[in-house]
Formats: sequence, C-alpha cells, structure tokens
Amino acid sequence: MAEQVLAGSAMAPDLVVGVGRAEARAVSSAVSWGAVFAGAAGAAALSLILLVLGMGLGLSSVSPFSGQGLGGTAFGWSTILWVTFTQLAASGMGGYLAGRLRARWSANEDEVYFRDTAHGFLAWAVATLITAATLTSAIGSIVGAGAQAAGTVAAGVASTATTAAAAGGGAAAGRMESTANSGYFIDSLFRGSAVASPDASASTAGSAGDTQQGASRGSSAEIGRIFANAMATGALPPDDATYTAQVVAQRTGMSTADAQKRVTDTFTRMQTQAKEAEAAAKDAADKARKASAYAALWLFISLLAGAFVASFTATYGGRRRDLI
Repeated sequence: MAEQVLAGSAMAPDLVVGVGRAEARAVSSAVSWGAVFAGAAGAAALSLILLVLGMGLGLSSVSPFSGQGLGGTAFGWSTILWVTFTQLAASGMGGYLAGRLRARWSANEDEVYFRDTAHGFLAWAVATLITAATLTSAIGSIVGAGAQAAGTVAAGVASTATTAAAAGGGAAAGRMESTANSGYFIDSLFRGSAVASPDASASTAGSAGDTQQGASRGSSAEIGRIFANAMATGALPPDDATYTAQVVAQRTGMSTADAQKRVTDTFTRMQTQAKEAEAAAKDAADKARKASAYAALWLFISLLAGAFVASFTATYGGRRRDLI
C-alpha cells in the first residue's frame, strides 16, 4: 500500500501538467486576429493604390475628340480587367500576410490547413468590408463609369421628351416656348407662302405680309398651349384644330383648307419627334441597365476569385511559417 501511494504521488505532477496543457490548448483561440487584420490592412491599402492608378490610366486613355483614345467598349473591358487584377493582387497579398504572420499551432496537418484557409478568407472579408466602407465612391466611379454616362444620356433624352409632351396651361406653354424644336414647329405654322399664286393680287399679298409682320405673340403662345395639351392627350381635338387653322389662315393669308392641312401636318411631325425621343430614352435606359448589370456581375466574379486567391495564398504563407 505504501508503494502504491508513493507511485501515485509521483505520477500526480505529470497528470497535473498534462491536464494544464490540455486546458490551455482548449482555451487558446484558433484565430490569430492580429494576422487577419494585418493582412486585411495590407489588402485594403494595395487596393487603394491600384484603384487610383487605374483611374489615372483610364482618364489618360480617354480623349474628348472623336476617333482618338479608347472607345466605350474598350474602356469598359479595360476597366473590368483592371478591377479583377486589383482584387486578385490585393487579396493574394492579404491572404499571404495572414498566413505568414499567424501563430504556430499544435494541431494536425488537416486542421492547420483548414485554419490557414479560414485566415485567408477572413482577411479577404475584412479587407472587402473596409474597402466597401471607405472606397465606395472610387469603385463606383471606375466600375460604373459607362453606366453613369449612359444613365446621364437617358435622363437628358427623357427630360426632353417629357418637356415636349408636358401638359397644362401657362406652365406647359412656357415649356413649349422654351423648347427649340417646339418653337420651330409653332413658327412653321405661320410661315407665308414662298411663291405667290398666279391669280393672287398685289394687294392680297401685301395684306398677307402686313398681317404676318403685325401678328402679336399672344396668338403664338395660345397655339403653343393648344399643341401642348394635344401632345399630352395624344390627339388634337377638332375644335382646337379648326381654331388653329383659322388663326394660321388669318396670319398667313392661306385658304382655310391649306391652313387645316398645315396644322395637321405640323402636329403629326411633333408627335413623330416626341415618339422618337421617347424611343431613344428607352433605348438609352435599357443600355444603362445592361451596363449596370454587367458591371455588378463582373464585380461579383472578381470578388469571388479574390476570396479563393486569399484562401490559397494563406495556406502557402502558413506552410512557409511552419518551416521556420
């Protein structure tokens, strides 16, 4: 019995030490957050440098003169390639730093491989969040340059179409008069005949000319309001068409039938132009939507590739760390 007690007392220190090591191993974290944040900081910094460089190269390759510099398609593809390269380079460096700077683990090879992969992924995730929080405007200006330009064109065309088709009272008349094309159509209503008819007397021609020169701006504004309302409703009411033809006939000396035909033709031309502007606006908006979708898709692909590269380089850096 005494020998057993002595043997037990001799083994007790070893048991205590073994238990202490197991508890320390269980308590210690499997994530080296210092290494993760170091890799993320390096990746974010490199992303900033490469994005600024890409902006400089992109602006230097675009020329305001037609036929010079990169076209829209070439500029878009070069932007996609540069953003992808930036993501791969930054993620690769960040993952390698996270793997190389982490602490040495007392674990089997599979567990070490998993932890290194997780460290690379975490470094990429933190760097992506930092970039999204601080470099959103820079990414938007680079990736969405084509989409923003198309959207601006679409907005301008849509604004023009809306102005041409605006309805209601004096505000509509003001828009009609402020639009160059609308003013052109209204002025074309009151043009005199370029060639006088053979049976027209000199007094009639002179009277028509005096009537055209002495007409007030009030009738033009009134006709503008009539056309604005017709453009909004999509049709020129018969009463308004008759009245407009009478005003045109009085100011130009034309016959009522010719004036009626001129009113109808002019309104048809205005409708055609408005429809063409609307179609152009829809086409530009559709191009902007497609450009935005393509940019988002390629950005997703580049981020996914960056996560893979960061995880891979972290395992490489971890193995180099364990060789020391």
